[in-house]
Amino acid sequence: MLIPPVPGHAAIKDRAALAAYAQARAASSFGATDQAARNYAAALAGSPDNQILALRAFNEAVEAGNKPLALNAARRLENQGRLGPEVALLLLGEALKDKDRKRASALIGTIEKDKVFAFMGPLLRAWTEIGSRQRDAGALPLGAKIGGDSELLSASYALEHRPLLLLANSQYDLGTAELRKVAGGASMRDQRLRIAGAALLARKNKRRAALDLLAGEEPALVAARKLIEAGHPVPGEIGDARSGIGELLVRVAGDLHRQEVDPLSLRFARFATFFAPDNSEAWLVTSDLLNAAELRDGALAALKSIRADDPFAALAADTRIGLLVANGNQQAALQEAQAAVKAGATAGTWSRLGELYSELGRHSEAADAFGQALALSGTVDATPRWSLHLLHGGALDESGNWPASRAALEAAYKLAPKEPIVLNYLGYAQLERRENMKQAMALIAEASSLQPDNPEITDSLGWAHYLQGNLPKAIELLESAAAGQPSDPAINEHLGDAYYDAGRRYEARYAWKAAMIYAEEKDSARLRAKLEAGLKPETASP
Repeated sequence: MLIPPVPGHAAIKDRAALAAYAQARAASSFGATDQAARNYAAALAGSPDNQILALRAFNEAVEAGNKPLALNAARRLENQGRLGPEVALLLLGEALKDKDRKRASALIGTIEKDKVFAFMGPLLRAWTEIGSRQRDAGALPLGAKIGGDSELLSASYALEHRPLLLLANSQYDLGTAELRKVAGGASMRDQRLRIAGAALLARKNKRRAALDLLAGEEPALVAARKLIEAGHPVPGEIGDARSGIGELLVRVAGDLHRQEVDPLSLRFARFATFFAPDNSEAWLVTSDLLNAAELRDGALAALKSIRADDPFAALAADTRIGLLVANGNQQAALQEAQAAVKAGATAGTWSRLGELYSELGRHSEAADAFGQALALSGTVDATPRWSLHLLHGGALDESGNWPASRAALEAAYKLAPKEPIVLNYLGYAQLERRENMKQAMALIAEASSLQPDNPEITDSLGWAHYLQGNLPKAIELLESAAAGQPSDPAINEHLGDAYYDAGRRYEARYAWKAAMIYAEEKDSARLRAKLEAGLKPETASP
């Protein structure tokens, strides 16, 4: 097949190049981006002057994370007069690497001419000035241009980057103070910015200021603090032009994804990894976008690029395991979780392994893993001990060891008497066994007062009233729970039982049928018996 020529462009005449091009198009249509990029590279080598081929090769290479091919195609496009904003953005990274300030400025000018991406211009120039070592704060657009330029797409970009620019410009006190204002929360984004700032401060021997910036018990913050306390560098510092622009591109990629501009969002995420390959957020965002595009292998590969000592390494490991499980590769997920324990036995690695065992229905092994996590809790990870006791108690409960489970759940309650999930679990577990009914109801009522809109807790409270013989209140609460979580089999079964005892037999059967849709096999037999013969003592819901 001969690709039809486009006016003004040469057709692909070389047979080998044409074959490689056809293979690249086929691979791309099946989502095999790595293979497509390799085929485009072969096609481009055989037909180096074809602009359409160079543009396709550029886009495919960027989305596949193939930087050498992307640069090759970008340079060909520039030579052919096709220097668009995305091509200019990629070449900007190389100009900064070469410390070619004049070329960098010209490339930014190309980007500023594009209406869509012009908003990045002031920040690109600000970071380029940092890269040129111009230490005079007055020479940097840190003030009005960054803070209030009406042409910026969003003032939030400027708000985030001003403190980072100040820190990179050695204005440590002002930069730190402003960073606290814009990134003082516990979101991943806030943590990432504070870690990046702390990394720079620590490298500049401002260890106390760096540690103060990392206050908090989120695992990434704890991991970053430990690196600094041990005298190790913290990956992901933002202190020069390439790392600063890389951080900007991560944010742009996320915003484009939220606007459902996914092909472009993935390319910007890839640009971020080209500019700042040690920025773990860039790899996490890239992985998320690849997964959203159902490019599972690429999503997993992106996470492998995050260093083992990165503060977000634990999040990356959890994400990898989650992706493997979602893809049906439980064995590979289990092997990774087990390998993580062998490589570094911490509360976090053992807890991750325990959660995986629980998902696989291996509850005894899960209980053992959570027990190991408890033994190490507080030595490395920031996971609250009450949470580990709750997970331990749940695994023991599922494995059939109720006495040990109750002890673990009570330990969780002692440490966290106001945690709704603890109150509900301990209370409901006793309801199931018809033990300490008054105390169990009090625990669930407390959980409900803390989270009155939680359907699972409302169900527990409704079931407690049912077991106490208060049918009107039970039905009121159970109907509310079913409205909030209409597909939950336990809630529907409870509601069916309450309806049946209230003489509402037709509604009871309707609720039981709804429960059957998502019920596990062990519960289906009980539900079928109710549908056939009505509610009996032996078929009552647990």
